[in-house]
Amino acid sequence: MKKHIQYALISAIILFIAWPPIPYTSLLLLIGFFPLLAAIENIHNSDTQQKGRKVFITAGLTFLLWNTASIYWIWNASPEGSIVAYLLGAFLMTLSFFCYYKLKNITQPILADIALIGFWISYEYLHQSWDLNFPWMTLGNGFASSPQFIQWYEYTGVYGGSLWILGSNILLFNIWKQLKNSEKKQRNTFKLLAGLACWVLIPIGFSTLTYSNYEEESNPAHVVVVQPNIDPYAKYESYTTNQQLDTLIALSGKAIKVNTEFIIWPETAIPEYVNEDYIRQGSIFYRLQQFMQPYANATLITGAETYLTYQTPKTKTAKFNAQSNQYWDSFNTAIAIENSAKVQFYHKSKLVPGVEKMPFINALSFLKPIFAKFGGTTGGYGYQEEPSVLYSQSGIGVAPVICYESIWGNWVAGYVKKEAQFIAIITNDGWWGNTSGKDQHLQYARLRAIETRRWIARSANTGISAFINQRGDMIQQTSWWQPAAIAQDINLNSELTFYVKHPDIVVYPFLGIGVLGLLYLLIYKVRNKVTKNTV
Repeated sequence: MKKHIQYALISAIILFIAWPPIPYTSLLLLIGFFPLLAAIENIHNSDTQQKGRKVFITAGLTFLLWNTASIYWIWNASPEGSIVAYLLGAFLMTLSFFCYYKLKNITQPILADIALIGFWISYEYLHQSWDLNFPWMTLGNGFASSPQFIQWYEYTGVYGGSLWILGSNILLFNIWKQLKNSEKKQRNTFKLLAGLACWVLIPIGFSTLTYSNYEEESNPAHVVVVQPNIDPYAKYESYTTNQQLDTLIALSGKAIKVNTEFIIWPETAIPEYVNEDYIRQGSIFYRLQQFMQPYANATLITGAETYLTYQTPKTKTAKFNAQSNQYWDSFNTAIAIENSAKVQFYHKSKLVPGVEKMPFINALSFLKPIFAKFGGTTGGYGYQEEPSVLYSQSGIGVAPVICYESIWGNWVAGYVKKEAQFIAIITNDGWWGNTSGKDQHLQYARLRAIETRRWIARSANTGISAFINQRGDMIQQTSWWQPAAIAQDINLNSELTFYVKHPDIVVYPFLGIGVLGLLYLLIYKVRNKVTKNTV
């Protein structure tokens, strides 16, 4: 086996071992890219032909193996979608390293190293922002199982972690180059070693001190989280609406108290489509009001699928119903219900591409008349543009984060900026089965706790439900595939972290570097072509 292929495999193995939910290994991310960088350097310095092609294959092998091994579980829910996730993520990662290699050929090594960080963070930002978004493998997520090392995420968010990982690997790579070249002075090697030690140890030391000394302000609220454990694949065939409500209400009753402020049920817990305009007239609302009646201070947060009808296409996702001659939108919704006629709605915004929304709906809007003729969808679920907070009767604000949305630090920060005092994640991870997907999703919630310094109450239909404190510690958690209800006095927080005030600010300088690096490559290529044609 060729040496650069061996290096690619070593990098893929290290990165996989370091990734959640494998415990105690996350610091391996600080060396995980080194073998791949060494392989690219060896190809760069060799006399072989088609170097660019070999670099692309080497990097592509690393990222295809690592990416696929880490998110293999998507196959359980969507075989077709999983192929896209495996290949697209690996391609964008590979492209970052390929551009780095190209720039390495035409500029100074230090500039290429800085550009690599720019290329990679630009890829990560693109992959959280465009219509095919899937920021699951953002490098900073890799420390989700190690909150003691990343308390500084309250300033930088996960992109600070990406920068930390890339910087560490690049410094290690440059030390290796110095040691290989005997003509270099030892003093340069010492400087790089000192730089690497500071780069790694200062954030760990700062985080460890912060973690040890962090104290929450006492401001308790009693919250109940319910895990009904209803098989999502049999939800509408094997269980009646009343059976599912019986389960939810019975479990809630085991943990609820007179002073309970919130009861949290999972994503789509209400097993019927609900017309938002007429919700108060339905039998489900009446039954929930009866359940809530003994608990004067409590507010129920529950997931549901809801819809609205319009006379005109009010939204980009509105669909036409020829029978009623109306337009309508369906939503993945969080509903707040209390002991009054007041009902609050939040519509999930970060929708799963291909499953919950049609990607690039604006570009494909010309297809709407064709879809309408066949009664088909033109955009899947509707959504809202901004996060919104749901409130209890006593005025406590909660961030209703639905499933996939919990991966976005900047989106969750938006709720907190709008006065959310804790975060309720409602999700249904049962689609993936008993795989590492559910565990990764749980661990990522810890990142949101640190970034915002907010407690997290997580209700997952089949597990794993949990309470997470402001340091990112797992205080309580349920077992997988077991009905359960857990309760906790959580501390509310109204203070805003630096990250909440300035989400993802660390990204923007590196976006600029990435764009400048690409422009430089393009300009160089055009000039080269013009020069060749002139000659």
